[in-house]
Amino acid sequence: MSSDLAFFVLGAFFAALAAGLAGFAFGLIASGLWLHVLTPHEAVPLIAGCGLAIHVFSIWRFRNALRWRALWPFLLGGIIGIPLGTLALRHADPAAFRIGVGLFLVTYAGFMLLRPPMPAVAAGGRLVDGCVGAAGGVLGGLAGLSGVLPTIWCDLRGWPKDAQRGVYQSYILVIQSLVMVSLALSGGIGVREMKLFLAALPAIALGAMLGFRLYDRVDPMQFRRILLVLLLISGAALLV
Repeated sequence: MSSDLAFFVLGAFFAALAAGLAGFAFGLIASGLWLHVLTPHEAVPLIAGCGLAIHVFSIWRFRNALRWRALWPFLLGGIIGIPLGTLALRHADPAAFRIGVGLFLVTYAGFMLLRPPMPAVAAGGRLVDGCVGAAGGVLGGLAGLSGVLPTIWCDLRGWPKDAQRGVYQSYILVIQSLVMVSLALSGGIGVREMKLFLAALPAIALGAMLGFRLYDRVDPMQFRRILLVLLLISGAALLV
């Protein structure tokens, strides 16, 4: 196994561990690591495909937490945003994009970890939820990072941890599926990407199972801090 392939598989394991624990961080962790050994055009379909595999595997576990009335505005917005992100991928500057996302994540997560307790955000309603979903769709098509903004927004809404996962994990599952279709139709998935996907599957399964075990052991406050720390680490990794 080459050093690049070993690094890729190890990155898949840690990203899957984070996703099993937090329900969203696969793309963040994977992109922060994989972009050192893969091009954006290789990384995006792999992030989408591997993330989809995790969510297919785990969504049954959180089926009772699904809140359709809260979920549908995110999905509607995400469906609108995906084609815009896929189109932007063809023209994006990889270095500038990586730095921009990294700076945003480090700034946001650092502030939220240090700030005093704040009331949950109740304003905006479904319209703002839909706008967040649309922005997530753009990031999904552009970089496979569809879960970043919906996860942040669900946390700001102050929903219980199972309710948050029921919304944003279902959102990621649907959006990543559509991103994969969009990439396939645009010729963004090749033989090399398929081989790397198959190589990553065992590491993804192991990491996800360990993540689920950890999730059962954390309380809501610990869960929130874990989300923010993962966002911070992911942002920092993109800046390296």
